[in-house]
Amino acid sequence: MKIRDDYTCPLEIVHDLIRGKWKAIIIFQLQFGNASLSTLKRDIVGISEKMLLQQLGELSQYGILGKFSSQGFPLSVEYFLTERGWKLVKAVNIMQEVGVDFMVELGQTDFLDQKGIPYRKI
Repeated sequence: MKIRDDYTCPLEIVHDLIRGKWKAIIIFQLQFGNASLSTLKRDIVGISEKMLLQQLGELSQYGILGKFSSQGFPLSVEYFLTERGWKLVKAVNIMQEVGVDFMVELGQTDFLDQKGIPYRKI
């Protein structure tokens, strides 16, 4: 993703930085601690390794996450949230809450129960 030159407001930039199906989910997952590529792939159901690498690259490019690489064999890489990433966690958690509310309204609480996601019953 390329940052444009013609934004009309700061929110538009942030929208461009995290838009798409996977970026908010990656940010959500990393709030629980540093994670390797294999851990993220396991925890984010439905994402391909190619797509995960692309999304991690874009999030890294814009300073939302960073990575530690250890020397030796096997090579180990862990991704982590930067200060900017931690600011976005607040927004992503609010988005999660709104999503949970909608799932409750739609009667999709079986999924929430299966995943252990707390919710208020209506």
